[in-house]
Amino acid sequence: MTQSEDSQSEWNFLYKLGGAAALGAVLVGVLEIIITFLPGGNTIQETVLDWFKLFQENGFMGLRDLGLLNILLTSLAILIYFALYGTFRDDRSQPYAALAVAIALMGVEVFFATNRAFAMLALSGQYAAAATDAQRAVLEGAGQALLSVGQSHTPGTFLGFFLSEIAGIMISLVMLRSKIFSKLTAYVGIFGFGFLLIFECFASFAAGVSTLALILAMFGGLLSMAWYVLIALRLFQLGQTPVKSKLT
Repeated sequence: MTQSEDSQSEWNFLYKLGGAAALGAVLVGVLEIIITFLPGGNTIQETVLDWFKLFQENGFMGLRDLGLLNILLTSLAILIYFALYGTFRDDRSQPYAALAVAIALMGVEVFFATNRAFAMLALSGQYAAAATDAQRAVLEGAGQALLSVGQSHTPGTFLGFFLSEIAGIMISLVMLRSKIFSKLTAYVGIFGFGFLLIFECFASFAAGVSTLALILAMFGGLLSMAWYVLIALRLFQLGQTPVKSKLT
């Protein structure tokens, strides 16, 4: 095989990997919905002590409530965006696709830097083992500090979600300009990530989340899942592109 054929074969593999990651993102979304309807799946923890108690009683739910599934989704997004960039590498919109990928990776970095799920798990164990009130008071203060940065849908986590949703809107706009993905896929992404961005603004900075914001979050979540399915199908299709022989 020539160098060009090798390159195309590698991109085909990346497209398939990105498609699998997109379907993985759908599974994460479905799992989030299922957990939400389980007992305790939609309970709000009011204080640091409530969080410590949750972690001590059910470590998985504590991790989930502080973004465990978002960690999985964010990790999958790395593969998805690199695969999407590959589809636009020879397109006139390539610079905008590259910018969308850069913003997405910034969102990944910020999210990982601000997530405090495993730190809170460790802290709750230390709190349970604390022997004195003074030790518990110090650990309670440390827990509050962690929550101020890592509790989902608060100003502390806003930037990570904001960058991720902006990247989703931008790559969908790139799809709209090109002929590689359907306009349906582009519009589903624009509206899906747009609704999630509006919800994130309300949830992070408004005193109480309105019914309208929750409706936007629901539609945004469903549309984003549909977007992942659509891009997965297209990436799998592109991954089957025959490698053309080229004489050297």
